[in-house]
Amino acid sequence: MIELKNVCYAYGNEIALRYINLNIQKGESVIIQGPNGCGKSTILKTIARILKAKSGDIYINSKNINEQSSKEIARNMAVLPQSPQAPGGLTVEELIAYGRFPHQSGFKNNKQEDKEIVDWALKATGISEFRYRNPIIDEKTLCIFVSQSGETADTLAALRLSKSHGARTLAISNVIGSTITREADYTIYTHAGPEIAVASTKAYTSQVCLIAMLGIYFAELLGSYSKDELEKLKADILDLPSKIEAVLDNSKEIKTFASKVYTQKDMFFLGRGTDYNVALEGSLKLKEISYIHSEAYAAGELKHGPIALIENGVTVIGIITNKELVEKTISNMQEVITRGAKTLIITNQILPNNNFGYVINIPETNELISPILSVIPLQLLSYYISKNKGLDVDKPRNLAKSVTVE
Repeated sequence: MIELKNVCYAYGNEIALRYINLNIQKGESVIIQGPNGCGKSTILKTIARILKAKSGDIYINSKNINEQSSKEIARNMAVLPQSPQAPGGLTVEELIAYGRFPHQSGFKNNKQEDKEIVDWALKATGISEFRYRNPIIDEKTLCIFVSQSGETADTLAALRLSKSHGARTLAISNVIGSTITREADYTIYTHAGPEIAVASTKAYTSQVCLIAMLGIYFAELLGSYSKDELEKLKADILDLPSKIEAVLDNSKEIKTFASKVYTQKDMFFLGRGTDYNVALEGSLKLKEISYIHSEAYAAGELKHGPIALIENGVTVIGIITNKELVEKTISNMQEVITRGAKTLIITNQILPNNNFGYVINIPETNELISPILSVIPLQLLSYYISKNKGLDVDKPRNLAKSVTVE
């Protein structure tokens, strides 16, 4: 139980908390809601004893926190900050193991019980990198590995680890006879043909399309979609070539936008849902072939830090293809526009008549495969920016077609 009685706190002369009373019973989940600066974080920090209340009392399990040791409080309470930072030089397992310190006496090493609890935490949250922990896989697990070249060292290492745990493995690759296709239990080829350029475009598109078709196959086996829905999705996939042609025919607008922003030092990409994944790919392409620093963010995270990077003249690119998320993503784009950003929106939706800068319209299709269309303008944007800068688009510096060392 957590109880606050007449708690007050001030930052200098600015009062943040005024006579706060709060009672949280065991088993309750409580949300503290309010606008920026109303004291939400301050309440949590005073409860955690990060900040000392100017007046009033705070009780945990009916005992005043000022009468409890740090170790005693740590046994009963955990704090997850909005922007957590971990000390360097520690593995995820080692960092979690520090959480067992309040439950130990003296300077004893972790006991078997501690190790079992840490292992449970890793498994329950799935937070550690796949290759560097004991993955939760067995003989009933199918692990799918995607590699254009079939020779990527990290991917091959993960495949071998999966097989050592008895999992079935499926490789998706573009190169016939590559290492990954020889070692996997099953292989599906993308048949995208040779891709000379280091930065992948058609191989990427082929992979996304193939994974969508694989999803349809699994859905048919599991009966998770109706037959009519799946037939419509198949028809939409077959209709993609003509829609891709329509996107390519619209490249003049993208070329014009590229001519206006190619001197930028920073660019940002925003999207929600599958559009966020497209934003990541667009940002990567820009880095790879134009050497412009860029970052992609889930649009919902904009106000949790990234918006501080937005200043007059910076370029922000938004992807909006999910009709259920249009309003929210538009709101994010308006936020950056009011701060002076130059904007480009890639969309298949009807947008309100607002000042969005450049808007590239793409054909509408099923949202599950819309990334195949929405990524093309971003690939073209990177291409034209690179050309404007006089760079070698096909052979960017420091990059290789396949990464064969870790």
